[in-house]
Formats: sequence, structure tokens, C-alpha cells
Amino acid sequence: MEENQKKRVRKPDWLKVSIGANERYTETKRIVESHCLHTICSSGRCPNMGECWGRGTATFMIGGDICTRCCRFCNTRTGKPNPLDPKEPARVAHSVELMKLHHAVITSVDRDDLLDLGAAHWAATVREIRAVNPETTVEVLIPDFQGRPELVAQVIAANPHIIAHNMETVRRLTPEVRSVARYETSLAVLKQVAESGIACKTGIMVGLGETPEEVEELMDDLRRVGCQILTIGQYLQPSHRHYPVAEYVTPEQFKRYKEIGLSKGFTQVESAPLVRSSYHAEKSLEFLNK
Repeated sequence: MEENQKKRVRKPDWLKVSIGANERYTETKRIVESHCLHTICSSGRCPNMGECWGRGTATFMIGGDICTRCCRFCNTRTGKPNPLDPKEPARVAHSVELMKLHHAVITSVDRDDLLDLGAAHWAATVREIRAVNPETTVEVLIPDFQGRPELVAQVIAANPHIIAHNMETVRRLTPEVRSVARYETSLAVLKQVAESGIACKTGIMVGLGETPEEVEELMDDLRRVGCQILTIGQYLQPSHRHYPVAEYVTPEQFKRYKEIGLSKGFTQVESAPLVRSSYHAEKSLEFLNK
């Protein structure tokens, strides 16, 4: 690992982006900050934050901003989280209303410190958003809930339009990259979602040292459990303390991954260097409606 850190791969031009700003970006930032909201856009240092906030969209992160896990790819803070805020579901729902969002995306930190791992808080947030914003579609990006089906079922019962859970990487690299989550556990979560009839989505990063053959194997595993939507993006190392980038995958290879994924039967594949799991998330419903 130390040797890999010394041989840092230079970031190519196609990954250099400018945050930029416009009036909508400033207003979105104001709403997020004034309502004491957490977003994965900022905590995850997402390269698309300028574009998405400029369109008035943001991915809300519930359950606080401190995660109980310590995945080697993630920039979210790790430690002992604060107690859940019972008013958070209402604040998020009101913010979705203020932003006039047509499609709201919600994610969370892992809350392994809670008896129900945060499942009831998740369900309450989805229900509140749908009650306050009946015309807004809701997409959730959930943790694995330690593979406990009764907790995943609580989120399913709240009836979001899309449920995503990220695989993050291929089978071989999962133990190195993810601190607690297991490959088979994540597949089981996606299988439960797909069998519920709710649209099932996942995302992975490439550039961690995987091979194209391993990515195809992952695609096959996902299709076997019924996953419909796949996002593929370049892993970007948040700091020198995080897992190193093995390579910067070319735009041409991302295009090949998209073609392969569609040929395997995915309804939608978003594959490009700067794609993230919630990037242009509203497109998913357009594909599903077709």
C-alpha cells in the first residue's frame, strides 16, 4: 500500500472541474445551511456539486454527519454520532418544498450505534417528504442495515420511488475498501428491494484496481438479483489518508461499460468519469416510465 501511495497517478484533464456558482447555487446553499441540513454533496466532496446545486438539486444526508464506519474511500467523518434529531424528517421535507424539487434524493451515514440502525428514522423521513410534497418523487440511497431484512422492509414500506444501495466496488476489493459491509450482504439487500417491486439501483467506483472482467462479473451478479439501474464513476481519493487511486479510467472505457451493462439488461446505465450515484438521478424515473 505504501508503495502505491508513492506512485500517485496524475489526474487527467477530463477530471478537472470548476465548482462555479450562479443564483440557484447560492439559494440552494442558503437553504441547506439555514435549515441545518447535511448533504453528501459537500461532505463527500462531490465534483458535481456546482452543477447540481446550480440546478437547485441536492442529496440530503440524514442521521447526522458522523458515520460509525470507516470505509477507506469515504470522506465522511467517522466517530460516535450524536442522537438522532426527531425534527429532521420535517426539516428535510420542508426544504424539498422550498427548493421546489421534482425529485428528491436522500442518503445517510451508517448508524450501527442504534438498535434499529436508523431504519425508523429513514421511514419517517420518506413519509414526511411524500406527505408535504405529493408531486415529488423520492429516491433513497440506503446503508446495508447489517443485512437485516426486517429493517430494509421498513424503508420499503415507506414506499419511495427508487431504492438504491451501493456495491461500491467488485467482490475482490470489497474487504480492502469497505470497512464493515460485505459483498454478499449488499447483493441480498438489492435482491430484497427488487423483489418488493420498487425500482432497484446501485453504484460502483472504478479505478481502485479492479479489472474489466471483474466489473462484468459484478454486473452479472446484479442482474441475477434483479437490479435495474447502475451508475459507474471514477474513484477520486479524498486525501492522502484514503485508499489510493490505482488508475484513471478513460472515457472510452466508461462508454464500453455502459454498452456492456445495457446489453446485460439494465434499464439504465450512467457511466462516465464524474458520474456519482445521485448524479442526474431524476433520469432514472424517465427510463423506468418508458
